[in-house]
Amino acid sequence: MNANELFENIKRKKSFLCVGLDTDITKIPEHLFDSDDAMYEFNKSIIDATAEYCVAYKPNTAFYESLGSLGWDVLERTVDYIKANYPDQFIIADAKRGDIGNTSAMYAKAFFEDLDVDALTVAPYMGSDSVMPFLGFDDKWVILLALTSNKGAADFQFTAAEDGNRLFEKVLETSKQWAGEDKLMYVVGATQAAMLADIRKIIPDSFLLVPGVGAQGGSLDEVAKYGLNSRCGLLVNSSRNIIYASSDYDFAEAAGAAARNMQEQMQGILSSAGLV
Repeated sequence: MNANELFENIKRKKSFLCVGLDTDITKIPEHLFDSDDAMYEFNKSIIDATAEYCVAYKPNTAFYESLGSLGWDVLERTVDYIKANYPDQFIIADAKRGDIGNTSAMYAKAFFEDLDVDALTVAPYMGSDSVMPFLGFDDKWVILLALTSNKGAADFQFTAAEDGNRLFEKVLETSKQWAGEDKLMYVVGATQAAMLADIRKIIPDSFLLVPGVGAQGGSLDEVAKYGLNSRCGLLVNSSRNIIYASSDYDFAEAAGAAARNMQEQMQGILSSAGLV
């Protein structure tokens, strides 16, 4: 899926919502354990309830890898289920990979060939040779960590060099030389919304994956105010607020309602911007 196709999907669904499938086995409704496949059944129900309101899904692979081969099997089947039933969805593996070149090449193969997701989050700290192997796949996206939403982001990401550029700005400026806005997206946390104006000066046309709205306290309106561009340019992720909206028998319906609420807010934002 290229950037124009993604934007067309955003316009059609009047949404730039990404649902995070951060499926914690300890938070799944108890009644699902009557099945031998509780985690997968949970994911399917969440997907079926939310697919009409979102344009992307983002499983965080840690929740699956922590369960070993059984968890990875659930991840594979979840991706296959989305592809088979909701082929318009953009699928992001949130794995934050990045290593020396030959290792990155193997990570890229695992996610882009074997798992066959559309995009992968990648840590840029080791530089261009650790990122380039991920960029060699047609119709696949690299989503670089730029400015994250966690408290520890201040430890390194705001560090300024002698020229005054902060580390996250250096990541943005340098990575523009590696690929264009049809191959590279960037993670920018919603709790850093005020920084989006500075970020847009460097990468005005790129898509941003924005976590942190909802449970982490980020504001959707603030993100849109500073981050929206002429192709929307945003994928706003919500995980806990949607998938754990209820822990009872109505968990899927509650997730659908939470996703619909966000979609309605996004429709208003897109309409006000003249994008739908």
